[in-house]
Amino acid sequence: MKILVVDDHALIREALRGVLKELRSDAVILESSDSRRATQIIGDHADIGLILLDLNLPDADGFSMLAELRERCPATSVVVLSAQQDQGSVVKALNLGALGFIPKSAQREVMLAALELVFAGGIYIPSEILSRREPGPSQTAPQPPATVSSRGSPRDLGLTERQLEVLALMMRGKSNKAISRVLDLAEPTVKNHITAILKALKVTNRTEAVIAVIESGWELPPAS
Repeated sequence: MKILVVDDHALIREALRGVLKELRSDAVILESSDSRRATQIIGDHADIGLILLDLNLPDADGFSMLAELRERCPATSVVVLSAQQDQGSVVKALNLGALGFIPKSAQREVMLAALELVFAGGIYIPSEILSRREPGPSQTAPQPPATVSSRGSPRDLGLTERQLEVLALMMRGKSNKAISRVLDLAEPTVKNHITAILKALKVTNRTEAVIAVIESGWELPPAS
């Protein structure tokens, strides 16, 4: 597996290299300190499977780079790594197609768990973001795929206690199989619950559901 790390700080790149090698010892780690070099590397390596992208690049806006990557490499997973960790930035990154948002302040163990989740097909969102009800006054969060807050509470949408438990685990990036194990449910039952949740939220996939719930400020049951 080829992984591209895009960050202008050499120490950060070195730390990430160690974390990635711990998770995937056979991974080929490519590095870039700016968007220009990253674009060149992507052109030379069409088989890159994961890109770790810093939002604060010296020669480009990180969000613009993220949008360009999703347009140019739709099959490549992109995870944002940033010193910015306000709710608005997280929601914007997810809206632009990122599969995770890892704060640079995160401990090594958190980074390991976050990247392992992404490798397993999940979406990583900082726990502190999930617990915040709304953005601060200086933040301007983009609109989610559907304006959940205008529809009221989960009860108003007809979500059951069980579906809220499933949703809480979805917010942690758990797969259908993992959710079925945690809640002791058959996997087809979990799929049915997720279909009902997406329909209630008026979204089409898990990422849109995560964004919508973050924007809503709902308090979900603790995820096991």
